[in-house]
Amino acid sequence: MDKPVSLSVKDWIVRKMAVNMMVSEKTLDTVIMHQFQSANEALATCNSVELSGFGKFFFNYKKAVKKMEKMLAQRQHLLNQLDTPIDGRKREVVIIKIEGLTAAIEILKPKIDENKFLTDVRGVEEQADSSI
Repeated sequence: MDKPVSLSVKDWIVRKMAVNMMVSEKTLDTVIMHQFQSANEALATCNSVELSGFGKFFFNYKKAVKKMEKMLAQRQHLLNQLDTPIDGRKREVVIIKIEGLTAAIEILKPKIDENKFLTDVRGVEEQADSSI
């Protein structure tokens, strides 16, 4: 069965699952939204999230630092554009882009600052105490 153009992918999956599982669409939608919100909150507070049966996702500090540098450079370039004379519509677009970049920077900044002094210890066993 092909997805109708009028439905989002999420709505289509919920509708298809509701029919197959004989559960109401509202219940399934609530469960799915809860799972996504929980995963989103976990990513905000932890460095990894595991979705059972799907995979484990890690926060990549090096990538985040590079992305932050790129976003800061883009924002500075857009701020410099505001200093030059530009027409009204283009100015509005630049302001919207600056606001979006600023929001993304504010979301990423705490994660980078929090992990500044942490090292990646995945797969490394803790050393035994040799003083015993």
